[in-house]
Amino acid sequence: MIEKKRSQKLKRLLSVQRHIERMAENDLAETSRQRVEVNVAMDDVILALGSMDPVHHAFSQNYADRFGRLTIKDQQLTGMQQIHEMRLTRERAKGDRLEDGMKEALEVERREADDNAVYDVIDQQFATPASSKLQKP
Repeated sequence: MIEKKRSQKLKRLLSVQRHIERMAENDLAETSRQRVEVNVAMDDVILALGSMDPVHHAFSQNYADRFGRLTIKDQQLTGMQQIHEMRLTRERAKGDRLEDGMKEALEVERREADDNAVYDVIDQQFATPASSKLQKP
């Protein structure tokens, strides 16, 4: 009975852990999406800086400043992405360990149930002849 409770607890913990894992995946996806947006903005700024259009020449200092800010933001997002990747790996490993523990607990429960069934059959086999011998004399 205690083992059954253990597997049920592990199953609930696994469910929570998988939810945490999905949250980490979403954080990583959001950071990746932001990096793509920053890279697109950087490409646009580079095109504007390299343009021969006189309008863009007037704003070249603004473009250079913007490119510097975007570069810093990209570096920050790269760091965040690495952190999210490590977190996702860690959460996934925790979930896998919980899943393994739950499977082991379920296996122990099955073996215990099978053993108890065998013991019940043995008890019934020995109980029946003994009770009939007691009634004969």
